[in-house]
Amino acid sequence: MLDINLLRKDLPSAIARLETRKSPQIFLNVEAFQALEAERKAVQIRTEALQSQRGTLSKQIGQLKSRAEDASALMELVSHSKAELEASAVRLDQIQLELQALLLAVPNLPHDSVPFGVGEAGNVEVRKWSPVEGLGGAPAALTFTPRDHVDVGQALGLDFELGAKLTGSRFTVLKGPLARLHRALSQFMLDVQTAEHGYTECYVPYIVNADSLRATGQLPKFEEDLFAAKKGGQEGQAENAALYLIPTSEVPLTNFVRDEVLPQAQLPLMLTAHTPCFRSEAGSYGRDTRGMIRQHQFDKVEMVQIVHPENSAQTLETM
Repeated sequence: MLDINLLRKDLPSAIARLETRKSPQIFLNVEAFQALEAERKAVQIRTEALQSQRGTLSKQIGQLKSRAEDASALMELVSHSKAELEASAVRLDQIQLELQALLLAVPNLPHDSVPFGVGEAGNVEVRKWSPVEGLGGAPAALTFTPRDHVDVGQALGLDFELGAKLTGSRFTVLKGPLARLHRALSQFMLDVQTAEHGYTECYVPYIVNADSLRATGQLPKFEEDLFAAKKGGQEGQAENAALYLIPTSEVPLTNFVRDEVLPQAQLPLMLTAHTPCFRSEAGSYGRDTRGMIRQHQFDKVEMVQIVHPENSAQTLETM
């Protein structure tokens, strides 16, 4: 979720940056945000005034009682002030929740270097890489007729029919050499990241709570793409909290530091994990569904770095 202070300090600038993605109104109801912010300021000022008044009155009551004088009138004022203060505090909490709901729908602001474009035609080519020539090289000419991975894989143990029988569409079974290759690739990538690049390998839960998904921007926007392992029950009861299968190990890895303040000496924190990932792909019906594309379950070796903000851009380029 965006820091609300970014919007409070310079809302026009934030809106301008959102416009490079789509119409800002798709992400943020600007009028509702401004109205809630205005009310929040007014209620907060009133709440602070009531708190100050209550403190002053309580002090005066104490002075009257110490002199054995009648303090009933002031005590009645304190009683009325307390009721108004409680109502004001409740409304302030409600406003904060409404603001949070608005902000949860707002994506990250694009970096200033991101080019504006509509569709693939607006993409800007940054660089090329070739397995033969390396960076800047042209794609190598093929000396054979390429075949679809489905045609190649089915002869080697790629079984879509069995996956559908066991579970349903968009599930696949790998057998024999393909299953071994799958395992070997996962181990290879973990070894590369830990031995050559300094990452710490982690084993993480495949099921997380809603707070973890909110902290990484999966909820509420992508709820339809998540598999719920347990639907939420009565609010406030931890044992009834909703649980979800992870869409990527980025979710648990990033949440290692949720609500934490790390000493700069601990940075960068470099984490990697190999996990299955689960996605319902609710919005992709009919698109790219042949073969192992857009599967409901797939494996991935994820890399996460927690770095100083000043090093963020360089780290992104390095990764």
